[in-house]
Amino acid sequence: MDLDAFFAAVEQRDKPSLRGRPVVVGGLGPRGVVSTASYEARRFGVRSAMSMTEARSRCPHAAFLAGRYHAYRAVSEVVMAALRDLSPVVEPISLDEAFVDLAAGDVASQGLTLARVTAIAESLRARIRAETQVSASVGAATSKLLAKIASEQAKPDGLVVVQPGTEMSVLRPLPIRALSGVGPATAERLTRLGVRTVGDLDRIIESELVDLLGEAHGRSLHRLGRALDDRPVSSERESKSVSVEDTFDRDLTDPALLSALVVRLAGRVTSRLVELGASGRTVTLKARLHDFTTLTRSATLPAPTDDVRVVSRLASQLFAEIDTSAGIRLLGVGVSGLADWVQEDLFTSADPPPTTAAAAPDQQVHVPRHWVPGMDVVHADHGPGWVWGSGLGRVTVRFETADTGPGPVHTFADDDPDLTRH
Repeated sequence: MDLDAFFAAVEQRDKPSLRGRPVVVGGLGPRGVVSTASYEARRFGVRSAMSMTEARSRCPHAAFLAGRYHAYRAVSEVVMAALRDLSPVVEPISLDEAFVDLAAGDVASQGLTLARVTAIAESLRARIRAETQVSASVGAATSKLLAKIASEQAKPDGLVVVQPGTEMSVLRPLPIRALSGVGPATAERLTRLGVRTVGDLDRIIESELVDLLGEAHGRSLHRLGRALDDRPVSSERESKSVSVEDTFDRDLTDPALLSALVVRLAGRVTSRLVELGASGRTVTLKARLHDFTTLTRSATLPAPTDDVRVVSRLASQLFAEIDTSAGIRLLGVGVSGLADWVQEDLFTSADPPPTTAAAAPDQQVHVPRHWVPGMDVVHADHGPGWVWGSGLGRVTVRFETADTGPGPVHTFADDDPDLTRH
């Protein structure tokens, strides 16, 4: 199950004036990175992990918003509860994606025929739509590999069920990049052997793949190319570490973009720590180079943390030790040495408060508040709304909610006491 353009979809749900319009969610600063783009924005070439600067040049008329992770998490909790009603064995991959083992649930008592699985999946999609007002794409198959591919083929807002026995007919025509673990560098190596589709792997023996890609990767690819995937859906594994990683469509070399991606990954992994009620001592940076060489760097703190500033700072310092000039195809940040407590004052300090010029006792000093596009706010007279933009001592707000329809726009002084975060 994969929610469609998730962050952007939640923003369009909650902001009626953005429905049907291009929406881009991510970091809005000069080194910001796109987290999610709506399908309207994707038509202009905007995609995840793209620098926000490039996204703005490709789609300048889009709404560019900072993330509201509390809203995304709330939707995710509703969706994951729906999945667990189908089966106790649910393996979340992220806030918007999960594997479900139907055979482990009560729904399997009536059999898992093609028609039955289709009905279960359609019912799930309808429930998610009714309870969250966002759409889900679902793929069903006999393995994780095929279920994932089926969900991608179902996008957006669809369902694909791979009938048992037809797995290879689905796999063979696909580009070799469709297999997990095959990025640009691996695809280029395979192309030299004449392998462009999954079906082309039929004539490559396992030893050739091992020689080309190494023992583990070669054997894994040989099995996946023949639809042999026995990885179980697992919801019970004890988390000894938490990590996130991104594989890029092309090798990245821009140091500013890569640095911003590291910070974003650090934010994601810290969010997962907070969700688990955990903290960790060791921060690890993982980088896979253009030639598939994988490098890792780690640093250990004197005590556990779940502070995004600490994790971001350490991850960035570790990243600075790596030569990225030849290109990076994957980045990851992980935290290990988990604990269920935090003792932050041993190794971190709060950000210093903003300083202002000295003023006479009867002189008021204007200290602007930080208004971020997309932020939920409420005004004493106009009610709830969201920040459209800010600057030059002003903040512009559109007053609407998911239930009101498109609303009016008003501009206020950025220190207006009647305007507060919601």
